[in-house]
Amino acid sequence: MRSATPKQFLPLAGTPILRRSANLFLTPATPGITHLTVVLEASYRGAYADLPAAAAAAGVTFAWAPPGCERQQSVESGLASLPDSVALVAVHDAARPCVTAAEVVAVCADAAAHGAAVLGVPAKATIKEAGGVDGGFVARTLDRSRLWEVATPQVVERRLLVRGFAAVRATGAAVTDDVSVVEAVGERVKLTRGEYTNLKITTPEDMLVAEAILAERAADEAAAAAAAATTTTTTA
Repeated sequence: MRSATPKQFLPLAGTPILRRSANLFLTPATPGITHLTVVLEASYRGAYADLPAAAAAAGVTFAWAPPGCERQQSVESGLASLPDSVALVAVHDAARPCVTAAEVVAVCADAAAHGAAVLGVPAKATIKEAGGVDGGFVARTLDRSRLWEVATPQVVERRLLVRGFAAVRATGAAVTDDVSVVEAVGERVKLTRGEYTNLKITTPEDMLVAEAILAERAADEAAAAAAAATTTTTTA
């Protein structure tokens, strides 16, 4: 993003991206959420000082946690902040504010059934593996029918996530997503079919797409509400 402001703090349809992502876990549309930890530098927390109260109003406990230098360290920091009662952990990237409540519910249900699950979508594009001395040539074409693009939330049983992080620390392996630590200990991860609209905001163009997605959803909700009101009036 060509902005001095970190992307997760930029306003999206009038609401900061981070707050929009957090709000989804504090609504009746995502039942079963008992705790929310936001991994954030202390210097930025003042802008979200009302989050603990919002969580309390939703019946959800709340904690802040400091970020690490890498994603893996940030997730471990958040994991350490969780109450002992938390058995299933959903890790979500705040830069994905367009995820839907239905997606969250679905991936949590799959994780509860299988131990670990990740939202994703089948790959649309043809994927080439790069090779050669400088990586500038095609080594081979991968079988697209077996490829998925994964997103977040990534949901894992707490005990399994703890075991996975211990394993990758012991080997010094670097992981780029959370379910990779589950794979590292030989456990299976369920692929939960999500929506292509669950994009990660990394460029100004992504902001425009996200705004269009949210505007279309708002229009659909308004139309549905108007239709319901008309039906009620006619019936009455």
